[in-house]
Amino acid sequence: MRGVMTQMKGKTSQAKPRDVDAYIAAAPKAVQTLLNELRQVIKSAAPQAKEKISYGMPSYDHHGRVAYFAGYEGHVGLYGVAHVKTAHDDEVTQYLESQSTLRFPVGQRLPVALIRKLIEARVKENEAERP
Repeated sequence: MRGVMTQMKGKTSQAKPRDVDAYIAAAPKAVQTLLNELRQVIKSAAPQAKEKISYGMPSYDHHGRVAYFAGYEGHVGLYGVAHVKTAHDDEVTQYLESQSTLRFPVGQRLPVALIRKLIEARVKENEAERP
């Protein structure tokens, strides 16, 4: 499932945001703070990245995809840093949901330093792969 998801009597609905501000505004209130913080960490770690909505969620590109994220009722997911995480496995393990997803629960602080390292490493990878 992609995008801001909300539960309504057992049914899932997906908002179709036009930009990242609208995406965050459509998120459950408990998730909005995490989404805003994650957005700021990504933007500060990759200031040259272009912010847009792709696949229904916030996406950041700089010479290719840097990262994207999604907010859900109980957590925030960070995607696109899967192959970077191996350099930080010890730190990443507690947040690893699958090979390609990091999950940060609502009610816990974001691991800002770790996210910053992953985003910066992803930017360097993209720049190194650039022709």
